[in-house]
Amino acid sequence: MNSRKEQLAAFNRLLDIMDDLREKCPWDKKQTLESLRHLTIEETYELADAILDNDLQEIKKELGDVLLHIVFYAKIGSEKNSFDIADVANTISDKLIHRHPHIYGDVKVDNEEDVKKNWEKLKLKEGNTSVLEGVPKSLPALVKASRIQEKVAGVGFDWEKPEQVWEKVQEELEELNEELKAGNKENIEKEFGDVLFSMINYARFIDVNPENALEKTNKKFINRFQFLEKAVKDAGKDLAEMSLTEMDIYWEKSKKYFK
Repeated sequence: MNSRKEQLAAFNRLLDIMDDLREKCPWDKKQTLESLRHLTIEETYELADAILDNDLQEIKKELGDVLLHIVFYAKIGSEKNSFDIADVANTISDKLIHRHPHIYGDVKVDNEEDVKKNWEKLKLKEGNTSVLEGVPKSLPALVKASRIQEKVAGVGFDWEKPEQVWEKVQEELEELNEELKAGNKENIEKEFGDVLFSMINYARFIDVNPENALEKTNKKFINRFQFLEKAVKDAGKDLAEMSLTEMDIYWEKSKKYFK
């Protein structure tokens, strides 16, 4: 691994390159905070994919792309005489020191849960009127639900045991079933949302990241279905003309390769 001196030199090299690109490259010169936003989101999801695939080389590459965006935003900030990369680094450093009084102060903690509770209390002292203020409105609904539950749990609004949460899941399923029988679409949607919310909460109690779990299932399904498509094509058949029973033969074969 590189020494701290080498790491700083590499970061300085990136800053120099960013200066050059902003001055000389037509594409880089025209970028704004707003124009980079959707690209940053895309890069973040690509990093997330690499993490789920446990592809360390790809993670390294995608981290570089994300780091470039951070440097890019800071460069634009400096051009506006608002902030630069040093301000960005110092701001997060100051926040980390303030939010970790058990490391940089005299606060005592016994476990991870104590750290989370202290974190939320400090944020309220900083002027936040709600523990939910830090949950971005634009987060995907599944991730947002998870963050909401983590936030309120940080101030003690939580179940005590996983069994209680599972009972809540079953209760919500029963309520959904009742609405399905009644046939009221609006209520069905509401109850389905409650089922999802309670399942996400249960995931937290059994130490499962619901976003990661669902995405892994997505990837598994894609791999299995693409295996099915290829196997059908290799057999000289037309997928659209096959029965579900015929498809299921290939689907079962795919499970041997993608578990």
